[in-house]
Amino acid sequence: MSKLSVVLAVRNEEANIGRCLESVRQLADEIIVVDEYSTDKTREIAEGLGAKVYQEPHHDIFHITKQKVLDLAKYEWILQLDADEVVTPELAEEIKLVIRGQRLEIRNTKKYKLFQKHQELIERRDGVVGRPTGEIVGYFIPRRNIFLGQPLIHAGVYPDGVIRLVKKGKARFPQKSVHEQIILDGKVGWLQNDLEHNDSPTLKRYFNRMNRYTDLQAEELKVKKTPKTVWSFLRFTILHPTYYFLLLFFRHLGFLDGVRGFLWSFFSAMHFPVAYFKYLTRG
Repeated sequence: MSKLSVVLAVRNEEANIGRCLESVRQLADEIIVVDEYSTDKTREIAEGLGAKVYQEPHHDIFHITKQKVLDLAKYEWILQLDADEVVTPELAEEIKLVIRGQRLEIRNTKKYKLFQKHQELIERRDGVVGRPTGEIVGYFIPRRNIFLGQPLIHAGVYPDGVIRLVKKGKARFPQKSVHEQIILDGKVGWLQNDLEHNDSPTLKRYFNRMNRYTDLQAEELKVKKTPKTVWSFLRFTILHPTYYFLLLFFRHLGFLDGVRGFLWSFFSAMHFPVAYFKYLTRG
């Protein structure tokens, strides 16, 4: 059986990293962490759980650090995680099948169609993922996002597929944007068991993440030289957020998640005006 490297790029994740590493201790043949000089106990916790920890200066484009930790992995298969994610026992067993070389099939037709639709949306935004020929060198993993203490199922959130299981030397990050998709030199497949993502267990954590993302989005607006006109102002403060809220809350059934669905849809829509105002005020 091939061996598995589990890798993480982290910064100030003492509240999460222990839970994450505990979930992969029986799965990983090595655990590598690249830490952006955390000021909390992230490094000590990771080392205490058997991880090999390297340190790296902070990068606004966090995928630069993710690429560095990807390069440090030495085994054939690499599972790249965020510190606020947890590998469920069912997902761990499925990953074992992959690295043993067993061919996987998603037998749940409804789930398969949902995954394919999600991939189509990603490819419409980012371009085709991987290459249609050759071996499968990477897998999307569906994420079950925890928002305010419970999984968020609607509002366009699930399956929130992320490519996390990849073959060494067959995957790389473009390192240009916070939302970029990893590039694969081969075909992409899907695993069917969920990765638990403790995305925003509290509103405080949500707003902290929102602040970082909108900083990067404001910088992207600057790079693109987005016009500072009345029309652009209306687009980013009224048209885009209104459309996005209606899309998430009604078309993607966010209302079925109750108050949490409303809050997620509303705050997601507010990324547009917040990023635009940051862009205007920072020149």
